[in-house]
This record gives sequence, structure tokens and C-alpha cells, in this order.
Amino acid sequence: MSKLDELPFAVTPLVRDACLCLHVQRAARAVARRYDEVLRPLGLTNGQFSLMMSLNRPEPPTMGQVSAVLAMDRTTLTANLKPLARRGLLAVAVDKADRRSRRLRLTPAGRKLLAAALPLWDEAQRANELLMDGSDPERLRADLRALS
Repeated sequence: MSKLDELPFAVTPLVRDACLCLHVQRAARAVARRYDEVLRPLGLTNGQFSLMMSLNRPEPPTMGQVSAVLAMDRTTLTANLKPLARRGLLAVAVDKADRRSRRLRLTPAGRKLLAAALPLWDEAQRANELLMDGSDPERLRADLRALS
């Protein structure tokens, strides 16, 4: 595209229709709303569910490991941990091997809530995949992983 002093209005629909960022963001918001709706009875958002699921490991992960999985900076991760910690769903502890690092673990209440949330997540997962009738959800996941 050449440099223009003023953008012609005719370009707007072309960008709107082709912009990967716009379409991924719109789809992400719509998909997130469907997960939020089914998780609402448990007092969870889709982001909180994903965060808690990222902690469901044999060994408590470090904050760095969790932020990498969620593609989230540490400041945002810390902000997202606070409401879950206040509810007693997770605990933050100093790493015994590296005192500068923090390890995150689900509490028994967090593990119980996560187990209760899984069937609701599965319901939203199936509903979202049904909306993609004729498409390949596995291919979409692979394409989204390539973009991330």
C-alpha cells in the first residue's frame, strides 16, 4: 500500500473484512461470553477457569510457568490471582529452591471448584464447536496456536 495523506473511506470495509486481529478479537469475545455464561453459577469467569486449570499439575508451577502458558505478563497474572486467593481457591508460596520465585497451587477448595467447573466448561466447549458446523475445530486450534 502506498503512503496516503488521507485514507479513502472505501478502504475501511476492506480492512474490516480482512483484518485477522479484528476477527480473532470478535470471535474471542463471543466465545468467552459463552464460557462465562455457563461458569457464572460457580462464580467463575472463563479466565479464572483457565488460570485454575493451569495450576492443576502434580507439582505447583512457578508464576513464570503459568504466565507463559496463559501468554500473560506477571503483573496481569498477579492481578488475576488476587480474587482467587481471596476466595481461598489458590495459595502462593515462596519457592524452596529459589526464594525469589513464587509457586502457585490450588487449595482443596480450588480443586473441588475446578472439578465442579469441568462439566460446565465441557458444555460450553461442545456448544462452541457446534457453532462451527462444517469446520474443523482441531484445525482452528492449530491455526490459533500458530498465531500465538
